[in-house]
Amino acid sequence: MPKAIIDKNYCKGCELCKNICPQHVIEMSKEINLKGYFTAEVVRPHQCIGCRLCAITCPDVAIKIGVNGAIYNFFRY
Repeated sequence: MPKAIIDKNYCKGCELCKNICPQHVIEMSKEINLKGYFTAEVVRPHQCIGCRLCAITCPDVAIKIGVNGAIYNFFRY
């Protein structure tokens, strides 16, 4: 089962992942990270279809996709 993993230390709260997700898996958190941003968070992990649109769209490379225990990084930090 695929799942999106968001690194809150890299997320700047641009909401691009939230807007692109076809399953509405990602929402904005009410918590602020160390840099002062409201970050994205996975709120419906069971609905994730592993399309990777969130990871591809993220300009801060804050999202990884995990599928069956393997983690896929689409860009290097």
